[in-house]
Amino acid sequence: MSTELRAVIDDAPMRPFQWRAIAICVLLNVLDGFDVLVMAFTGRTVAQEWGLGGAELGLLLSAGLVGMAAGSLALAPVADRIGRRPVILIGLLVAGSGMLLSSLAPSAVVLGGLRVLTGFGVGGVLACSTTIATEYAARRWRPLAVGLVGIGYAGGATLGGLLAVSMIDTLGWRAVFLTGGTATLVAIPIVLFALPESLQFLLTRRPAGALERVNGLLGRLRVPALSELPPPVAGAAAARGFRALLAPGVRPTTLRLWALFFLVMAGFYVVTSWTPTLLVEAGLSESQGLTGGTLLNLGGIFGTLLLGLLAARWTLRSVLIGYMLATGVLLAVFLPALGWLAVAFSIGIVIGVVVNGCVGGMYALTATGYDDGIRATGVGAAIGIGRIGAVVAPTAAGALLDAGWTPNALYLACAVLFVLGAAVLLSFRPAVATAPTAGVQ
Repeated sequence: MSTELRAVIDDAPMRPFQWRAIAICVLLNVLDGFDVLVMAFTGRTVAQEWGLGGAELGLLLSAGLVGMAAGSLALAPVADRIGRRPVILIGLLVAGSGMLLSSLAPSAVVLGGLRVLTGFGVGGVLACSTTIATEYAARRWRPLAVGLVGIGYAGGATLGGLLAVSMIDTLGWRAVFLTGGTATLVAIPIVLFALPESLQFLLTRRPAGALERVNGLLGRLRVPALSELPPPVAGAAAARGFRALLAPGVRPTTLRLWALFFLVMAGFYVVTSWTPTLLVEAGLSESQGLTGGTLLNLGGIFGTLLLGLLAARWTLRSVLIGYMLATGVLLAVFLPALGWLAVAFSIGIVIGVVVNGCVGGMYALTATGYDDGIRATGVGAAIGIGRIGAVVAPTAAGALLDAGWTPNALYLACAVLFVLGAAVLLSFRPAVATAPTAGVQ
């Protein structure tokens, strides 16, 4: 997008059209959160049905994340070529189909393969929905917009926990997957008819009919129509794809973002995927373990919203450092507080606030750190690298439990990961992008 047009949109009031686009992205992340973390709440029941050990359950918990990594890396560059909206539609179809078929899985091996398929679709949706929400938000509201999208992910995870608690005893774990798959497929017509294509994509890639489509979007933004497309921003048509992320001016930021995503995603997915099981291992009942996991995700709904509000006052980097250090401290005291269950559950809610805020804040940093031509690729690559940590860590957690590690030792290991993430952030500086990146420092 030209600097002048971006400035006009950045400084204008937010229109209902923009808020609607962001709301749809929030809905997509609700579905993503449900589809990815549903295994955390059904995992123990699945393990009991098929006689799985900790390492095997860890593989099932990680299978969806393997798919997310592959989907983010494979589909995000496609979105920079054919558009964000088509990739979201493809991702929803793949994820919804994977969820529905998971409800019919005859074995753990088949379920694991279907979890990879589901994650592949989710990976593409997540990268593109975050990008669209960022691009349609005005400067003042951009951190909040990304925070709201993050709320959707935590909200979907919370919904998964609530449905698991209410459905597993009466309808079984398969009903939870069936519900998620149906909801994901229902979202396809909503995206098809109500979600706009990225304005930046139309101006950067200039597909057939780009001027008419751009003016249609500008009219809904109450911005005067263009007589012709503005000249491309210098450098926007340069090398795209993953090579562009490692160009000299961008490489230091890219490498730090990848390290940050790896560390934080590793800790995040151990905490969110394993907490119901770890609480039972630590001595709580099955229902108490599910309640603790649900409360943790419930706290996440407020975490990303709070981060967005704080980032409007202080630099996002500073807020994120505080979130990561707080996460490390709270994880260290979580299980020792189980003697006072109300206190422990209260700590669990606050852990949900800060740990989900860490993830939402990383998306905000990444989405505003690259120019229009490689933004989806940048977000997708960071998500893909993060998912490597997210795959390795839950699998390793299951193996370590089988080897005799205590739940408290696993939480302490996660605490170290978040402290290391804060250390990476201390040396972080945003990349020099060709488009303005106001709102994130």
